[in-house]
This record gives sequence, structure tokens and C-alpha cells, in this order.
Amino acid sequence: MTRWMVVGAAWLLPVVVLGGCARAAMDTTGFTQVESAQFDAPFMDAWQATKAELRDMDLEIYTRDKRGVFVAFTEQGRALWLQPRRSKYTITLEEVGPNRTAVDVETVGQVYGVTLLTYPDWHERPARETDTARGILDGIAMRLGAEPPVRVLDLEETPAAPLEPAEPTEIEAEPIDS
Repeated sequence: MTRWMVVGAAWLLPVVVLGGCARAAMDTTGFTQVESAQFDAPFMDAWQATKAELRDMDLEIYTRDKRGVFVAFTEQGRALWLQPRRSKYTITLEEVGPNRTAVDVETVGQVYGVTLLTYPDWHERPARETDTARGILDGIAMRLGAEPPVRVLDLEETPAAPLEPAEPTEIEAEPIDS
């Protein structure tokens, strides 16, 4: 019996060593989705409206910087009762004129996990939806007394225009010199 255990271990050792369990970190470029809007309001009014909207939406405000950056998180949930998930929102305010403020909301998904090369931490994943980001911008607009930001419809949401046949045109042919 011990002989077979030694033979089994001899085959298992190269598989573990050569196969490896460690992997490189995932490339997270392109995981964020960005929603943007501009409001006719002074910077400080837009900043206060953003802070109030994030509180009313029950988002956990992790960072608020008077220079114009908020970092907020949704409440943690679980996927299939196992892996914790949440969404991270980075809201950036920028003064673009004396009474005009631009607001960008970046959305990224996060999962809690660990690999052999990392400490337990939140790792970025592609954003699943941008409805909350749009809700943040709509709420800011409502607090500032502005119209909700106009968005360009996605191609999937744009209704297809019916094609009308083109009118036939006559073209005079010129003789070809050979």
C-alpha cells in the first residue's frame, strides 16, 4: 500500500509544481462604464447636491473630497450565496465655467476574493449596469432644478427607420475608347 502511495505522490508532484496554482493579476482595462453630464450650477452647489443624492440613495460614501471626487459603494451582496459582490462609483466634479459644472460617474463591479499572490481584497470586474449611475445624475439634476441630462440612445434602443426605395435615375453612358 505504501508503495502505491509513493508512486501516486511521484506523479502528483510534477503536476502541482509544473501546473501551478498562482496566476497573474487580471487585466482590468475597460471594466468601467462612464456616464457624464453638465449642469448650469456653481461647483459648490453641484458638490452639495451630489453629496445629498448619494446619501439619499443609501450608497456608502467612502471618500468625499472638496476638490470634486466622491467614491461610493453599493451594499454588499452575494452571488450564489458564496462570493461577495458590490459596485463602486467614482463621481468626479469639474468646474468648466463660472456657473457650469461637469459631472462624471464611473461604475465598476467588484468581487471579494483572494489568490495565492494577493491578500484578501476587493477585485474589479466589468460593470453590469449603469442604471444607478444614471439615477445619480438624474437626482443631481433634480436637486439643482435642472432638466435631466439628455443621453444618446444605444444602437439597440434606437428604432430602425423604414427604408424607402430610391427613385430611379437615368445615367447617360459614354462610349469607351479602346
